[in-house]
Amino acid sequence: MALVARGVPITVEAAVKRYGGVTALRGVSLDVPAGRLTAVLGPSGCGKTTLLRAVAGFVALDAGVIRFGGDDVTALPPQQRGTAMVFQSYALWPHMTVFDNVAYGLRLQRVPRPEIDARVRAALALVEIGDVATVARRKPGALSGGQQQRVALARALVVEPRVLLLDEPLSNLDAKIRQRLRVEIRRLQRRVGITTLYVTHDQEEALAIADQVVLMSAGTVVQAGTPQDVYLAPATEFAADFLGVGTRVPARAEDGTLRLADTTLPYSGGARGPVVAVLRSSDLSLDAAGAVPGHLEESLFLGAHWRHYVRIGETLVIVDGDAPHPPGPVRVRVPLDRLRVFPLNEGGSSC
Repeated sequence: MALVARGVPITVEAAVKRYGGVTALRGVSLDVPAGRLTAVLGPSGCGKTTLLRAVAGFVALDAGVIRFGGDDVTALPPQQRGTAMVFQSYALWPHMTVFDNVAYGLRLQRVPRPEIDARVRAALALVEIGDVATVARRKPGALSGGQQQRVALARALVVEPRVLLLDEPLSNLDAKIRQRLRVEIRRLQRRVGITTLYVTHDQEEALAIADQVVLMSAGTVVQAGTPQDVYLAPATEFAADFLGVGTRVPARAEDGTLRLADTTLPYSGGARGPVVAVLRSSDLSLDAAGAVPGHLEESLFLGAHWRHYVRIGETLVIVDGDAPHPPGPVRVRVPLDRLRVFPLNEGGSSC
């Protein structure tokens, strides 16, 4: 028995949510394409989980509208929206078997027993949990963290929701399992074709699995687009600094030049006067022909690469490389096509 996807587009218009004197959502507007995976990314406290819970119906908006396709669901309770959520804690019933956990939503819907049996087994097979008959008889406590996450996904998918919501679903797993499961979640989402909203603070995770990345800061959407667009063409200082390992460096922009510490670089951007240059570690390199002089203070071996900490003027800049380097004077190469410059007074706080 194949599970049926009923993915619909989600539209959020001018959503506002306040908790006392704190405004968690400040007029958020967002379009989530049908059948695609949209990752909502941002630091703790930026409003991403509040947004997810508002879409689910667990949080009532103070203003704004949420639509699934052409249906206004703003005032509907969660059980009438056709959503399913996978929580960070998995939220499995410890006293129930895996089969009963996955079947729980179907029993609430009074689905006939033969259909429940078929759909539960189909859902467990879909998430590739192993021998379905054996695992279905176990209790959650007898499963690994990765298996528990698969059960939570199966429980969400078995009810055939219009929208799948995931709230930091992999954050409790170790790094290797997390990397493997993110690939499987992506493959599963594409196979089922369900509209998915995925909240995470892990930028690598968001960039790896999403069709669309929505970057949030201080209760607003800072930028939305494909992972490549958001990473390679950040619209704000916050976006440039948050994505990747970046360092903010004070600078001064004039016609055709950028003064960075004691170095003048060619510059063709539009900002003028005091500015901030965001230098990403992956863009920079230690190069004898580099334009920017500095002093290497420390190098750390991170396995796949070395991370160098270079003092440029008053700022400690991070530079990644594939080889160690002794402390002392160095020169840093800054690719001009990756130079990201923003006005000094631009907002860039995370929360």
